[in-house]
Amino acid sequence: MNTLRRNFLIGGSGLVLSGLFLGKLPAIAAEGEFPFKLSDAEWQAKLDASAYQVLRHEATERPFTSPLNDEKRAGTFKCAGCGQALFASDTKFDSGTGWPSFWDFIPGSIGTKEDNSLFMARIEVHCSNCGGHQGHVFDDGPAPTGLRYCINGVALTFEAA
Repeated sequence: MNTLRRNFLIGGSGLVLSGLFLGKLPAIAAEGEFPFKLSDAEWQAKLDASAYQVLRHEATERPFTSPLNDEKRAGTFKCAGCGQALFASDTKFDSGTGWPSFWDFIPGSIGTKEDNSLFMARIEVHCSNCGGHQGHVFDDGPAPTGLRYCINGVALTFEAA
């Protein structure tokens, strides 16, 4: 698929997703057993509204809105929910999609599950420590993995080296 078409489809999907998740949703991301746990009230107090919707309710931020999309310094991208290190800066690349993208993750830091929402099959990526939704992984990334971890910037923090 050419880059212009992919960007259009991804951007449009992001806008649709953003619109779908404006209301209260069940705590989908919190399901399961994770080492780091907070009550829903504690998550709401800890996170700003957009991070809460993404991390705890699997929402998607609008593309090209995160400052982390342009972050180029050496360092580590961490889960905004619990602080677990998820991605090293040397695996980040510019996918042109409007979200921070990585070709690999720090071993043991993420989990995945099948996501059949929006009438398509995708692989959802979440933090292995708190279960917070990060984004999705696709098989159209660069070498050496060929993967593109497309991550919501509000689900991340950055710590410079």
